[in-house]
Amino acid sequence: MTEIQKQILLLTQEGIPITSSPYHEISRQLAITEEEVVKHITLMREQGIIRRFGASIGHRDIGITANAMCVWNVPDEKVEDVGRLMASIDDVTHCYARPRHPGWPYNVFTMVHSYSRDDCLAIAKEISKATGIDDYKVMFSEKEFKKTGIRL
Repeated sequence: MTEIQKQILLLTQEGIPITSSPYHEISRQLAITEEEVVKHITLMREQGIIRRFGASIGHRDIGITANAMCVWNVPDEKVEDVGRLMASIDDVTHCYARPRHPGWPYNVFTMVHSYSRDDCLAIAKEISKATGIDDYKVMFSEKEFKKTGIRL
């Protein structure tokens, strides 16, 4: 990683402004063009230095305060297909396959967020209907402990 790339990561890790020229201030501070900033970010993605460069919305800040982890008991031979279907649902923000444990039959985990717990329960019911999986539990977040990305 070049020194310029390190500086770009440092300058973007706290977020970039929502403007028509989001890289203007970074380019000014580094004395390079905005196009060069974008090229460096693209190159870092292509080289695997960073895996993604995208938006992270503070959902609590915009009123989305109901967060539910839905755990599903999916037949092992259907995990790939059901997982793909669950992940394709707009209301699902995360979808993971996990190992089962004694006393814990759930092997697929999805995360949904909404404005109320009732909305999250309705979303889980719709996921159940779409997938045919009716053995599930919905667990709600009570407190958010940490909301930061990786820092350089």
